[in-house]
Amino acid sequence: MKTLNPDYVRAVKRLVNRCPYFELISMEIRSLALGRSRLEVMVQKKHLQPFGIVHGGVYSSVMDAAAFWAVYPLLEEGLGLTTVEIKLNFLSPAAEGYLVAKGRNIKIGKTLCLAEASIFNQEGVFLAHGVATMMILRDLKLEGEQSLPSKFLAVGRQKSEDR
Repeated sequence: MKTLNPDYVRAVKRLVNRCPYFELISMEIRSLALGRSRLEVMVQKKHLQPFGIVHGGVYSSVMDAAAFWAVYPLLEEGLGLTTVEIKLNFLSPAAEGYLVAKGRNIKIGKTLCLAEASIFNQEGVFLAHGVATMMILRDLKLEGEQSLPSKFLAVGRQKSEDR
């Protein structure tokens, strides 16, 4: 089994957390592992719809990103992903605090991947759950990918925990 390079994880988190859309939503990857991810958003006024609760588009963005980043580390280097379908169930509203999204890979096929993500508040209240289908693309690269360390550790290197 391959081991994700902790230097790669740190570099990807820095790169992605600074991308314009993540900054717009104030979304951050907090942890990234093989088949798992954790993203957070501190709820702000800009996330609220006219009834004073987090807009469904914010939930959708966070769920989609958490599912995506659970799959991406499992792919061979040089492959990209794009979401082709999401399904999201809204279970409880939020108006403040943190949205915590936990993504999990379900299946990677030859061209399509399936992942899920659950969103909770900081107290652990279940807010939303979704499933995303993603397409593997050979010619889609992360901006700045050429400057990233290797995605996987060479065989024989010590495994270390990502913080």
